[in-house]
Amino acid sequence: MSNSNTVPGMNPSAQTSPYVIEMRNITKVFPGIIANDNITLQLKRGEIHALLGENGAGKSTLMSVLFGLYQPEKGEIYKDGVKVTINDPNDANALGIGMVHQHFKLVEVFSVLDNIILGIEPNTLGFLQKKEAKKKVLQLSENYGLNVDPDALVEDITVGMQQRTEILKMLYRENEILIFDEPTAVLTPQEITELMHIMKGLAAEGKSILFISHKLNEIMEVADRCTVLRKGKYVGTVNIADVTKEELSSMMVGRNVKFAVDKEDAKPGKTMLEIEHMSVKSRLHKKNAVNNVSLKVHAGEIVCIAGIDGNGQSEFVAALTGLEKCEPGTKIIMDGEDITKKSIRYKNTHGMSHIPEDRHKHGLVLDYSLEENIVLQRYFESDFQKAGFIRFDKVREYADYLIEKFDVRSGQGPVTLARSMSGGNQQKAIIARELDREHKLLVAVQPTRGLDVGAIEFIHEQIVATRDAGSAVLLISLELDEVMNLSDRILVMYEGEIVGEFDPKTTTVEELGLYMAGAKRQKLTEGDARQ
Repeated sequence: MSNSNTVPGMNPSAQTSPYVIEMRNITKVFPGIIANDNITLQLKRGEIHALLGENGAGKSTLMSVLFGLYQPEKGEIYKDGVKVTINDPNDANALGIGMVHQHFKLVEVFSVLDNIILGIEPNTLGFLQKKEAKKKVLQLSENYGLNVDPDALVEDITVGMQQRTEILKMLYRENEILIFDEPTAVLTPQEITELMHIMKGLAAEGKSILFISHKLNEIMEVADRCTVLRKGKYVGTVNIADVTKEELSSMMVGRNVKFAVDKEDAKPGKTMLEIEHMSVKSRLHKKNAVNNVSLKVHAGEIVCIAGIDGNGQSEFVAALTGLEKCEPGTKIIMDGEDITKKSIRYKNTHGMSHIPEDRHKHGLVLDYSLEENIVLQRYFESDFQKAGFIRFDKVREYADYLIEKFDVRSGQGPVTLARSMSGGNQQKAIIARELDREHKLLVAVQPTRGLDVGAIEFIHEQIVATRDAGSAVLLISLELDEVMNLSDRILVMYEGEIVGEFDPKTTTVEELGLYMAGAKRQKLTEGDARQ
């Protein structure tokens, strides 16, 4: 690529080119895989252009090339009709390109404000001037409904809040080309609606948006055009007004996809999980994050805890699985045994499987290989070790089996570093590991986060099969479609308390929304959620 004319606005042909960004014939190769195979993408000024494809189709790779994180083996990038070179994200920012990454690029020990201004810190004579920056961040936060506390440490805020921080970071830099990589993966339905509104407003202001998503409903609602990738290749670009959701899904996965979950009525058996009076302290404020929660989950049923992100679900799961301490008076009983004070390994080896909310922090060791991650909780079992030595042939055999069964796509198979895999395939690896282990209780937190419709269909089938095999399933999900489709019983959590219990057959999304927002609550007597 030529390095000439990399500064925005230099070229008079900018006004004549119909595209603000053109990526022509981009090819990007990683060991064992062609991530992008001769792909062309054209973004018009002021449009919302969706990029759709299965997990590992090459969407995030293509956007990382545009943002300067990767250098392509072949191809050219044009900004306003002028060929440009983007060697790194600083070049991208100079060209007015900003990106909200699927896996956030935040410094956890810094505050929200420090993360937003990082790299463009306002200063006078070398002295940091945060006051004006904070004022601008608060104004942006208010204008776009992205309510965050600029003084909070990133490590103390929810995943949803981290997502908002990333969006504010991009808006603070006044970028004109905005890349959203799976921006709604961790947002609540209300937050998603608000984000869709924000994106339309940004496009109306003249900003151009590239929107990576697996969620066909969102693409149908917000995008003007959509480019579809499959297995690293370009499938086509369509006007959203001219296609149906079913046609898009067929382009994406190459077959028809069922959007409804096939399942028979639950046949609840014995109580598999009983929680009594769980309270968990908050790291952010004086009130408890979880306050006196009691519930039961039976073998053979899927109980879902629904709620807006940040209402105690994360702390509840952390306490249940052993990542966080409970307050005195809490009792957790699994299959008749009190496991309140048992170790995480004890819970794992005695029947608890856990698909965590944050796959990077709690699900994977990113610098381990895929096969090492798959046996993280089982390497000490006799199947995988002998006389204290790991039987790597057996580990490889088991990893190959799960990779094929769960369609985990990776460039180098079982020896691929987890860090190098797409987010969706990282998620599938965790799900494969947790579902294949013998378990009495599956705790599934946002299990289909970042997965495409084909993978969601498969994972939902696996979770229902887990239920039908006699396990208890405790699902924590922000996706109301998933809540309504997959659950046998729904509990709504608001400000750390269970405020309602519902049958998905007789309730509505609107009714759930009122309880999730705190507008309504049931008068639950002792044990109502523990039937």
